Amino acid sequence: MAAASSTKISWRLQEFEAHSSSVSCLALGKSSGRLLATGGEDCRVNIWAVSKANCIMSLTGHKNPVECVQFNVSEEQVVAGSQSGSIRVWDLEAAKILRTLMGHKANITSLGFHPFGDFLASSSLDTNIKLWDVRRKGYVFRYKGHTQAVRGLAFSPDGKWLASASDDCTVKLWDLTQGKTITEFKSHIAAVNVVQFHPNEYLLASGSSDRTIKLWDLEKFTMISSLEGDTTPIRCIFFSPDGSCLYSGATDSLRVFGWEPDRCFDVVPVGWGRVSDLAVCNQQLIGVSHQLSSVSSFVVDLKRVKKSSGSLIQGIIQDNQPLTEPKDPRGSALRRNYDRPTTTCSSQRVKQGSDTDRRSPSEDEADEKLSSAEIHNAEDYKEIFQPKNAISRTPPRISEPFPAPPEDETILAIGRQLKDMVSPFPDKQQAPPLASSTPVQRVEPTVVLCVKRPAPSAVAPSTSDPPRSRSPPPQPPIATKSKQQPKIILSTRNEPIGLNVADFLPCSPNARPGVLSDEEALSQIKKGHDTMCVMLSSRHKNLEMVRVVWAREDIKSALDTAVSMNDLSIVVDILNIINLQPSLWKLDLCTSILPQIDKLLQSKYESYMQTGCTSLKLIMKHFWMLISDTLKAVPSVGVDITREERHLKCRMCCKQLKNLSNFVKNKAAQVGRHGSAFKELQLLMAPLDDSL
Repeated sequence: MAAASSTKISWRLQEFEAHSSSVSCLALGKSSGRLLATGGEDCRVNIWAVSKANCIMSLTGHKNPVECVQFNVSEEQVVAGSQSGSIRVWDLEAAKILRTLMGHKANITSLGFHPFGDFLASSSLDTNIKLWDVRRKGYVFRYKGHTQAVRGLAFSPDGKWLASASDDCTVKLWDLTQGKTITEFKSHIAAVNVVQFHPNEYLLASGSSDRTIKLWDLEKFTMISSLEGDTTPIRCIFFSPDGSCLYSGATDSLRVFGWEPDRCFDVVPVGWGRVSDLAVCNQQLIGVSHQLSSVSSFVVDLKRVKKSSGSLIQGIIQDNQPLTEPKDPRGSALRRNYDRPTTTCSSQRVKQGSDTDRRSPSEDEADEKLSSAEIHNAEDYKEIFQPKNAISRTPPRISEPFPAPPEDETILAIGRQLKDMVSPFPDKQQAPPLASSTPVQRVEPTVVLCVKRPAPSAVAPSTSDPPRSRSPPPQPPIATKSKQQPKIILSTRNEPIGLNVADFLPCSPNARPGVLSDEEALSQIKKGHDTMCVMLSSRHKNLEMVRVVWAREDIKSALDTAVSMNDLSIVVDILNIINLQPSLWKLDLCTSILPQIDKLLQSKYESYMQTGCTSLKLIMKHFWMLISDTLKAVPSVGVDITREERHLKCRMCCKQLKNLSNFVKNKAAQVGRHGSAFKELQLLMAPLDDSL
């Protein structure tokens, strides 16, 4: 095996363009760790082999951006939820759509397949959780109880329970057959993003934006551990297959935690940015992340990662001595283990959803009839999805671990960066023609198998693979029109604003001979540098002034000082701090912040919009009930100065919130991640319609 003597603990496996527009979600196949599904704002779901940047299948049918994807346990089916609330299930072996499920009224936020039966759970911004039978139309149960968007779902290994994580800072445990809440965990102080069951024990882990992972005993329904150390919100956790430790995918690092007692075994630097999903296979951990339209996959060699001893998170550390391991294997005596029956949700208990949530039989039949499959690369398709249908006389081939790259990959990295500059999607490089005879077609649920294209990977390709022609995945026909400059400046970009990266790359053989000299290139790079230094110095000076006012007086005075500077960037810096500390907020602070939120939501900078949305959500969550109750209260007898002042502040806040509500409603109709954020705000601000 190549690079057998390598001492690398982690490395990037590959990076490739996954969609013609931004990637919104992705998921790994947990059983094999070798399949990857990506969903994008182009309304497509693409299926990939983790080891190479070749699109195996492209699934279409959604008419809105795909928000969530998930494989089933056997990796024979994939489900995708869209921004409109629709859910589609595809059979990957048969290469056709299996079922379309309608019922949610807002974005799908999480999906999960039952470990045994043909059941599927979905959650949405509409706060509802629904259990579906893939073989039938309509949902089996609807679970109601969360007060804000549900962000994560997980089935217990025995298939009897469902855990849900929500923005309301709670984790709920549901009995699937009874459709009732078993218990609720409330120790998190910020939105809970992810939940996962221990593979063997009655133990549940939850990760939150409060930067902690909490473990819950499911026999006593108590918290047994609170793991800290991550410096960013927890969005990705995964128990090791044997249940001995917990992996946490932090920003640019992997943390390995133990509990009872709480400790961090290891911290492994990995350059994956904000990792989106994890899987373990062949003593390797696979992590995937996305940025704009590209997807990156990373490998961590678990044989070189510490999964025992480590330093205590809480308690006294004595000379960094290793902790003594328990003599009995974990789970043998501490708590009960799961019993795995053949199935759980009995077909006799299936209850259909309301007629309003169901589609007519003709619509479902039309979806299946209109689905088709174009197979351009039969070898990959048969190798991955069809050997399960045939009986083989030889044992199945076991996938080998990914080889580590050479120690010095500087030259490879430079070459990969140059290749990454060329997008495999031609329509992203140049504007479409002004006129075209191609008619506009309705997007139908189809399955398209894509032609292989070379992978810009750090891992050398196999010499046995024949060369393939570069070809992008087929895209649904769109109406051609002149490309317009984007109105929103994205917070994450592949290129700096104001510079043409192509000016600094080696020219192609067909290019004109005129090339920038070193002096000219340096001058081009330094253009505007002095102006930027002056702006940053002024910003630093203003922030220092705000900090002094905050230390001398209070946060309200500091914010008023920032507002008086007439510089939104200073206001954004202050809000990014206090958004993380809800305890600092008071009603009089809202009266100063709401007018600034109005400006932020209308800004052309995406980062400003995100900060404004976060502040507005916090105000609605913590202050709307106070504002509403104050305005509806019966006037008291006599003079109450404090009450009059509070009433005046509430009236000002209510007026501002109503103005913002109208703006949010207009923005919620947009398609894409901005429309998704404003749609979430619209649901949160719905009580304003019934207010005074």
